[in-house]
Amino acid sequence: MDVDGVLTDGTVLLLPDGREAKSFHIRDGLGIVLAQRAGLKMGVLSGRASESLAARAAELKLEVVRQGVSDKRAVFEEILREQGLRPEEVAYIGDDLNDLPVLTEVGLSAAPADAPFEVRMQAFMVLEARGGHGCVREFLEAILKARGQWESLLAGIGARLP
Repeated sequence: MDVDGVLTDGTVLLLPDGREAKSFHIRDGLGIVLAQRAGLKMGVLSGRASESLAARAAELKLEVVRQGVSDKRAVFEEILREQGLRPEEVAYIGDDLNDLPVLTEVGLSAAPADAPFEVRMQAFMVLEARGGHGCVREFLEAILKARGQWESLLAGIGARLP
């Protein structure tokens, strides 16, 4: 997944000391944890590099973390080789024009509700949630429900469906 505009709302807070801060939605985090429990490998592919992302990725134990990427297609192809995957075996959520080279290659693509028109038109799924407001969770829930794993994952955390 992309980060700014997907895991975050796209806002970059520049602190007085020059570092930056980002805000991550807690529901996206639980969605990622549940997807990992279901056997999905999770990762980020970000055009920006930040300590905030490194910390969140470590906290969530993301398997693939690529930051400061200027050519997302090239790095995506590198990740495919490293992971032994074909593009059609990958799901990706991105929100901006620099995500298009990956969105058009993967087997399942999604865009947050507030992504630009061009991105929404290329995505298989346009989510109801905006970037940084649970869109990753929405995407992962859809995947896990389609795989028939959602209810058992909920049962595993003691949750019951109405």
